[in-house]
Amino acid sequence: MEFFCYHSDRLGSATLRQKLIEDHWSYMDRYAEQMIARGPTLADDGAPTGSVHILSVPDPAAARAFAFDEPNYQAGAYRDVMLRRWRNMLGRTMWEFPGSRTGGNHYLVLGLGPEQGAGPVLPQRQDDLIAYGPLLSDDGATWVGTAALVRATDPDEARAALDADRYAEVEAHHWVFGGRPA
Repeated sequence: MEFFCYHSDRLGSATLRQKLIEDHWSYMDRYAEQMIARGPTLADDGAPTGSVHILSVPDPAAARAFAFDEPNYQAGAYRDVMLRRWRNMLGRTMWEFPGSRTGGNHYLVLGLGPEQGAGPVLPQRQDDLIAYGPLLSDDGATWVGTAALVRATDPDEARAALDADRYAEVEAHHWVFGGRPA
């Protein structure tokens, strides 16, 4: 089963996150084979605002354990957690994205309910999609939104990856490819 996990930072937690960076990377290393995408979201000044992880684990209990056993969460660095079933509509990982991982701008785009229509539709132009899929109810039966990682020139272009008429709200957050530095 695939899951989308977004930990949002608590205000003022950057120092704590920096202190725990090796613990975080070591924890994520245990899930390296299951990762579809990962990376931090950032404020305009480059300060971290959250952490995205899209991964495949056996069941909802394993997804909850992943989200809530994470060292930053355990230490209180995160304000909240969005954990949703997800479906990989591109059938690839971020490491298989044919575009550049450096340079340019990348965004997490969230289209949040209430649902309008039968589910997400892949945009006709997919060259800039790094990851794309529906956010689903716990049982996987109901579409409640869409999460995408996109390459775009600015937040407005990133939001355009989703049809705004199908969502109550569309958010765009600066995002960078994550993982332990080489």
